[in-house]
This record gives sequence, structure tokens and C-alpha cells, in this order.
Amino acid sequence: MSEDKMTVPFFKASIGKEEEDAAVRVLRSGWLTTGNEAHEFEKEFAAKTGAKHALAVNSNTSGMIMAMEACGVKAGKAVITTPYTFVSTAASARHLDADVYFADIEKDNYSIDPESIEKILDSEKGKNVVAIVPVHIAGNVCNMKRIMEIAKKHGVYVIEDCAHSFPSPTDLGFAGTIGDVGVFSFYATKTMTTGEGGMVTTNNDVLAKRMSQMRLHGMNRDAWDRYTSTKASWEYDIIAPGFKSNLPDILAAIGRVQLAKADEFDEKRKVHVEKYNREFSKLDFIKIPPTSKGDSRHLYLMRLNLEILDCDRNVFAKELQERGLGISMHFIPIFHFSYWKELYPDFKAENFPNAEEKYLETISLPLWPDMTEEMTDYVIECVKAVGEKHHV
Repeated sequence: MSEDKMTVPFFKASIGKEEEDAAVRVLRSGWLTTGNEAHEFEKEFAAKTGAKHALAVNSNTSGMIMAMEACGVKAGKAVITTPYTFVSTAASARHLDADVYFADIEKDNYSIDPESIEKILDSEKGKNVVAIVPVHIAGNVCNMKRIMEIAKKHGVYVIEDCAHSFPSPTDLGFAGTIGDVGVFSFYATKTMTTGEGGMVTTNNDVLAKRMSQMRLHGMNRDAWDRYTSTKASWEYDIIAPGFKSNLPDILAAIGRVQLAKADEFDEKRKVHVEKYNREFSKLDFIKIPPTSKGDSRHLYLMRLNLEILDCDRNVFAKELQERGLGISMHFIPIFHFSYWKELYPDFKAENFPNAEEKYLETISLPLWPDMTEEMTDYVIECVKAVGEKHHV
């Protein structure tokens, strides 16, 4: 290893003058909240993904709550999802007073296991389930063909958590358009960003109408319509106690620029991932991340072969940090958190062996479009050095 230590951030958003100009344009327009920019963003996102409807929202979590509510998730009902996800996936159902049933992930993947889903649906608990919520971890699309078959058989909705998966074109269509609803994230570290924000996609007219109305307090007219149409601006109806989930124009304008760059960002991430894979495949203490068609390569999940290392994942991660690498863990399984352990006494690591194993073995490495070749080389150098130090 070289004596000079670099610092490689875990992530840095690719923001340029185009995004700055878009934000300034909105600031000078006199219209800052949800309006024409958001509506155009929706049209462009729908066109990109092939979705009939796209609804801009202020976060993936808000979009998930809206989607679940539209699909009938409520008290006395339940969803099935994975414990290997960020907590908001499951928490969205709890905000609607519904239960969450968890299915383990696949043995050699980070994706929810379709057969574990079907076991739940075939059990007594399955009678309460109204939706399956697969999560496309790191941008690697779940086995949607099998999940859709199971959903159709049991008459339940599929809500895709696409927080990591854009752009993700597959043989079944873009991730987010395969199920009944798809929910995307434009958080600061995602493959495209608005700082905070998200998008909900669906081809179902009924679900789209419900989510559109619930997005802004249950109003049947949004602010842009009320203040730009010839119909009196003060006239509207409240059809339900809705949410406050709309995306303001200043963020939508940034999103439109990022959307236009999404394929370019994807190609740049691909170069970094291919280099990581090429070099790490030579190391026996590293397991290369799984992939599939449509993988958007949002995260690089480096899995350690702990059987030939004299340290655990945490020690390995700490030593990478000490060498200047920004790293993370994706994810701490939900069964490790006190709220969920208290809510569901049987929600324990031993009941989800695949999720627990991946958690104890995985470190997320730096991966973002504008990383330099020198940065990726340094990440590889650091991983090799720490691995060689602890190799048995």
C-alpha cells in the first residue's frame, strides 16, 4: 500500500451548472410549490419508464404510504416485505396501522425470496395480506416474474420499492412498472437526486386517481390547477383526510435535469463496478455482488468470506475507514431494532438466516458517477491491504 492516504467519500452527488440554472429559473419564476415543473417532471419520468401515470412526491416514504393506502393497506390488513431493507419500507405500513409479515431473502442474493412469500400467503396469516412489497436492493431487480405469479394466484397487489432501482429496464419492463405500483427515491445519495423527493408510478387508473387526490390533503384540485385555470381558485372538495406529499417545483426542476443525465450516470457507475468486479474476483476473501438484467448498480455490496479471515465485518470496515474510505452498511435487518422486536416477539435473526448472514458479511463501498480512476484504484488497494492483513 502507498504511504499517501486519500479520502474517498461514500457518495457525492453529480450536480452541475444545469441543476443550478434550473433551480434559479424556478426561484425567479414566482412559483415555488408544485406546479408546471413538477407536472413536466412527471410526464418525462412516465415516458422514460413506460408508466401510464407518474406522481411526484416529497419522498419515497410518502409515496409508499400513499401507494399502500390506495391498495387497501389499513388496520386489520398486512403487507409482506423483506427484513433486509431500510426501515421505511415496513414503517409505511405501520403508519397505516397495518401489520407487516417478513419473508427471508434468497440464499445467494439480497432479494426477497419468492418461496418465503408464498409460505406466508399459504398460512393462516396470508388471509390478511393485501400487498407484497419487494425491494430491489442495490438496484438488482428481484425475481419479479415469480413474485407476480404468486401475487396473481393469491389476489394481492405488488408494490415495488424502487428506492435503489433507476434506471432499471428488464424483459418485463422498467422496475416500478412490473407490479401494480412502483415507488422511487430521489434522496441525496440515490442514482438521481432532487435532494429529497420521489416518484410513484402505476398503470392502474383507479390507483392513480386515489394517490393523486391523497397526495395533497385529499383535495380534488392541486394548487397549480386552482390558480391557473379559469375555474374559481377557492372552489375544491376534500374527498378524504389525505397526506402532504407533493414535490415542489424547485426540486422537480433539478429532477428533470438529473433525469436527462440518468443514463450517463448509469454508464459511469457501470465502469466503476466492472473494475471492482474484475479486481475483487481475484481475491478469495471477497464474494462479488449478485446482478441481473436491469441492475442500476446503486450500491456496491462487497461480501466478505469470513471463513478465511481472522476478523469480523466490523473490524474490516473500521480499518477501511481508517484508510480514508467512506463506507456504509446496507442494511441492518429490521429485526435488530427495538421497536420491531417489541412489536413482534418472533421477529428474530434465527428465523431469517439468509438476511442475518448477509448483514454480518457485507460492506457497501464508495460508488458514484464522478469517482476518478485514482479513487477506484485506491478503494481496491485498501480492500486488498486489509484483506491480506487478516487472511488466514
